[in-house]
Amino acid sequence: MAMQAEWQPRGESGAWSRSVFGVNGREGLSKCGKCKQAYYCNVECQREDWPMHKLECSAMCAYGENWCPSETVRLVARIILKQKCQTERTPSERVLTLRELEAHLDKLDNEKNEMNDTDIAALHHFYSRHLDFPDNAALTELFAQVNCNGFTIEDEELSHLGSAVFPDVALMNHSCSPNVIVTYKGTVAEVRAVQDISPEEEIFNSYIDLLYPTEDRIERLRDSYFFTCDCKECTSRSKDKAKMEIRQKLSSPPEEEEIKQMVMYARNVIEEFRRAKHYKTPSELLEICELSLEKMGSIFAETNVYMLHMMYQAMGVCLYMQDWDGAMKYGEKIIQPYSVHYPPYSLNVASMYLKLGRLYLGLEKRTQGVKALKKALAIMDVAHGKDHPYIAEIKKEMEEQK
Repeated sequence: MAMQAEWQPRGESGAWSRSVFGVNGREGLSKCGKCKQAYYCNVECQREDWPMHKLECSAMCAYGENWCPSETVRLVARIILKQKCQTERTPSERVLTLRELEAHLDKLDNEKNEMNDTDIAALHHFYSRHLDFPDNAALTELFAQVNCNGFTIEDEELSHLGSAVFPDVALMNHSCSPNVIVTYKGTVAEVRAVQDISPEEEIFNSYIDLLYPTEDRIERLRDSYFFTCDCKECTSRSKDKAKMEIRQKLSSPPEEEEIKQMVMYARNVIEEFRRAKHYKTPSELLEICELSLEKMGSIFAETNVYMLHMMYQAMGVCLYMQDWDGAMKYGEKIIQPYSVHYPPYSLNVASMYLKLGRLYLGLEKRTQGVKALKKALAIMDVAHGKDHPYIAEIKKEMEEQK
């Protein structure tokens, strides 16, 4: 099943190429000759986006370096323009229109209401010369609809590309053991089964990262989507023990209170790191990872999901710093526990095999590289489909090793 949507690329780029080993992300891309900030795969891609890009192009030129609306603000601006220009249903609204999506306005706390107000102010600031807006009540509802029903667009390594709204795809309910996976081909969302599905059986997507234990997942779903999950995985908590593995061969098992305190520390350091990414240097970020891993490692096993979370962050910092050996070291620790903790055909597992495979090849570890890429392909053939451009790209990388 495929659905097309209105979507907003991250930053200024419509799309870009990248590599673990630092290829220039904008190399070979088409660029808007006027604002020189929007980049596209090719001229055709650029031409198709012009009806939307012209909304921003003049503003980008006028504001220059001060052009900084958030991704959500840009997406909402595009939605407003599209609703004014196109009165009939879009291809992604065959069942449900965007206006019919849940907003959950009555469930928004003060913090979320303040964020909505900030986004509305930014929308007026950056777009008021080029776009007529509905009233503030309608804007508040639209931002709430986008925040609650939006999709994050990611590439094959789960690097963030942009945000989108697919009203029909948003109809799917959540499960922590989903029977379908949503992937993307350009501006089209594709839904594929990853379990056998009987006629009349409901299809379930996952709204969140499924690495974490039940309590964390339930809290995240309540906070972002305003419901309490009662799926089979949440009621059985079958993976929680493995996800919260305690270090073996300690002189004495830790007390329950010690474990609880360490979990609180882990959650706090995860939040601290998320904020620190906006202002600390890569070296400082890596130090946060290493110190937290050392502290958590006094109680948690390396397969514990909180340890894995910080290892993943450390791997990302190493990649940014071009410390390929460091990134490989963390990736090798992550991959097997990921395969246990995530459901079958997980994109998180596929992306980790892919990153490791490309690291191995870059470090001239050909046999290990090809083996890791094959494992990524085994998942992606099902999740993305055998005809996806990512599949062809990876197969080409493997062919070049012969």
